[in-house]
Amino acid sequence: EREREREREGKSAERPRQARMTALATRMSANKVGGSRRAAGRAKTVLPQAPGLRARRAGTYRQDVSANASVFVVNTPGGGHAVIGFHLAKQLAEQNHDVTIMVPGDESSDKMKKEPFSRFDELTSLGVKTVWGSTSDCAACASGKYDVVVDNNGKDLDTCQPVIDWAVGQGASQFLYVSSAGIYKPSVTPPHVEGDAVKESASHVSVENYLKGASIAESIFRPQYITGDANNKDCEEWFFDRIARGRPVPIPGDGMSITNVAQVEDMAKMIGLAVENESAHGGLFNCVGDRGVTLNGLVQLAAAAAGVDDVEIINYDPEEVGVEGKKAFPFRYTYHFFSEPRAAVAKLGMTYERSLGDALKERWAAYKASGRADKDMSFEIDDKIIESVSSKVMA
Repeated sequence: EREREREREGKSAERPRQARMTALATRMSANKVGGSRRAAGRAKTVLPQAPGLRARRAGTYRQDVSANASVFVVNTPGGGHAVIGFHLAKQLAEQNHDVTIMVPGDESSDKMKKEPFSRFDELTSLGVKTVWGSTSDCAACASGKYDVVVDNNGKDLDTCQPVIDWAVGQGASQFLYVSSAGIYKPSVTPPHVEGDAVKESASHVSVENYLKGASIAESIFRPQYITGDANNKDCEEWFFDRIARGRPVPIPGDGMSITNVAQVEDMAKMIGLAVENESAHGGLFNCVGDRGVTLNGLVQLAAAAAGVDDVEIINYDPEEVGVEGKKAFPFRYTYHFFSEPRAAVAKLGMTYERSLGDALKERWAAYKASGRADKDMSFEIDDKIIESVSSKVMA
């Protein structure tokens, strides 16, 4: 009798979820039949779960299948994530998807003079539609109906809820949200993996929770540090600035803290693998590289990319030196802050084509070509650190 009672309770608890998934499946089926902006006569293709990718050229990828979904990407107008949306739109267009990228704000703003926005002609040449508008009214700049909506912009529910609600209301079958791995709580058992504890007070968490309850198939991506073409936020450049001038590189702590620096091409590839892929539905994915790297190791990789055999690394304690760690160094250093892409490898068939060291060689070439290596720069905080450490050694 107790066994029958537990069975009845289990079925009762499952009914709400079944009802939601049945409604979602019915709407997705309707989306397939009518009204989407696919080319006439083209069948909807579900992307493969296993690796079916080949490199077209360094850093770009194309699916070995025919695809034509209508995708609306909301791309942040500033910060490091902007480059993710740029490469995602490019890769999806190269895969024959119908892509619109919307940037919140005004096209004439000074932000649009910087990369990646200054290179949007590369997107339009591939057929990507570029529009500007407000996240509170995506419909105003949308054109028709979209199968997939990607939010690579919002960090809080006030910004993201209107986009999610609009996506559901206009009949999208899938919503991809670019969150942040920064919401993970520091762990004594690194790396961070999908399902680890997060800081409930983080604004991204409220967005993730709202999306999970929405009537749409959702996937969440949590990136960390980013390197790659068209990035407008310093990453490897911080190291190159010092290496190019033959300066010591000050690293707080003992330099053995592990982090993760992902190539933006890989990050865009991972998100693209989720498009129209049922294996991604309800999924949480660490959008990161396949290997961690120590902070001292990152200096060494950057130096090797620049062709420098002997680089001086100065490890120091910010409190002893009298500097604020966050201002002196752009990475988290007080604990191992790195995630692994286990879910993407298992569920999406994510693969990686080149090492971080090889990517940094390309970034060094771009750094030199930009002329930044020859510009005058001030290193006041570095000088204070070097002076303090040197005086202690002398003492």
